[in-house]
Amino acid sequence: MSYLEESEEFDKINLIFEMKAFVRKIFRVVPKLRFVFYKYYNRLLLEAYDIQFGRRSQINNKVYLSGMGQICIGDDFVLSSGDSINPICRNMRAALYTMTPEARIEIGNRVGISSSCLWAKERITIGNDVNIGGDCILIDNDAHPHDYIKRRDDYMKEVGWESYLKTIPTASIQIEDDVWIGARCIILKGVHIGARTIIAAGSVVTKDIPADVIAGGNPCEVIREINRKEDD
Repeated sequence: MSYLEESEEFDKINLIFEMKAFVRKIFRVVPKLRFVFYKYYNRLLLEAYDIQFGRRSQINNKVYLSGMGQICIGDDFVLSSGDSINPICRNMRAALYTMTPEARIEIGNRVGISSSCLWAKERITIGNDVNIGGDCILIDNDAHPHDYIKRRDDYMKEVGWESYLKTIPTASIQIEDDVWIGARCIILKGVHIGARTIIAAGSVVTKDIPADVIAGGNPCEVIREINRKEDD
């Protein structure tokens, strides 16, 4: 191959790399534009749903908002929802759902949540500086009655929606300050997690976890206490 042919071949390869780089930039710009759009669109959505939210709070990408209760969000709240903003979640959409008019979700200041579902029939309370990892579920009720007869459609039609709701076991969830909940955890009804505790990824939390511990497993159990001097 002559020098001229080598030069032409090099130019072709260089052109291909430049075209690929240009295409990558285009595909990066589109998500960024969508990110900016939803940053402001979701603030309007929160106002439309009469959801109280603090300063500098933002929801990134599409989110599922529904229900009849109240949602109160503190300052500097960040909720990422799908679109691989957190790669663990891929395209999993976040959800904030209040099942009854009495239901309440309260979220403190500087809380970060990635594509998780918060489902309240009574109350879910999250303190300040809490991090909730990708694809977690916090649900303060069992979603259905335990009695199989009461799970049938004809029972709900017979007694009515309000009476049906009373048959669903429910107990409030409380997450104290500085808790870190790893990816794909499930926090079930009646659970109280103490301050500064870490819940390992993939855990199913069925009972109270004290403050200043690392806990994990199914069902979730205390693994060890956190000694802040040693960890520092």
